[in-house]
Amino acid sequence: MEKSIWKEIEELNRTFVESGISQSVDYEKYYLYSLITHSTAIEGSTLTETETQLLFDEGVTAKHKPLVDHLMNDDLRKAYAFAREEAKRQTTVTPSFLQGLNALVMRATGSVHHVMAGSFDSSKGEYRLCGVTAGTGGRSYMDYRKAPEKVEELCAILKEKQPAGATLRERYEWTFNAHLHLATIHPWVDGNGRTSRLLMNYLQFCQALFPVKLFKEDKAAYTLSLQQSQDGETNHPFLAFMASQLKKSLSQEITQHTASLKKGFHLMF
Repeated sequence: MEKSIWKEIEELNRTFVESGISQSVDYEKYYLYSLITHSTAIEGSTLTETETQLLFDEGVTAKHKPLVDHLMNDDLRKAYAFAREEAKRQTTVTPSFLQGLNALVMRATGSVHHVMAGSFDSSKGEYRLCGVTAGTGGRSYMDYRKAPEKVEELCAILKEKQPAGATLRERYEWTFNAHLHLATIHPWVDGNGRTSRLLMNYLQFCQALFPVKLFKEDKAAYTLSLQQSQDGETNHPFLAFMASQLKKSLSQEITQHTASLKKGFHLMF
């Protein structure tokens, strides 16, 4: 099955590149808007893609929607803009770089936390000094005292194992594993999911890969794949899920492009 889906992904990726979809006016901007909307929706934001576009382009807030949802989306937009620029420079992923990403993600919604071990500011990308769980009664994440060292290890691995001349699958799975490992370390009190997805997309930008989208409607499957990989200490469930999201992302973009071309043809004749 794994070989089969990657054969399909390679064919879809070839179709996407040859179609020139990414060269369309403002395509990249609006695809990123969609990617951001889905990422924040996974964390509870209620803004739709249309509402997010109006917020970003017109500064118009959605009626009867929480302010925090607008702030979350706008912060992530700025974080992605930063990541796109750093990808052009091929900036190395370091602990300080990751803390900078999280600081952008949490700029308007983070705050100072006072706990037994001291105080830390989640709006500045500072590591947590307390335990965290995945919701009420959920699994507990790594001891906060181990997190900084594990982040260092992750950055070293990313640098050492950076794929050069690797297959499409190997390059994507390198980015998927980065996502999985950062989410598993869970170094911050909040924003871990958004930052992990942003790291994955950042590495895809650096590799000139189509950035995979995590669909909000697949949140349950996403969460389950993370849990299965973390509890079973194997990356297979997560890699399989991410491959399915990549296939879905490419398929959706190609389908929408084809439908748009057909609509334009009918309008002309």
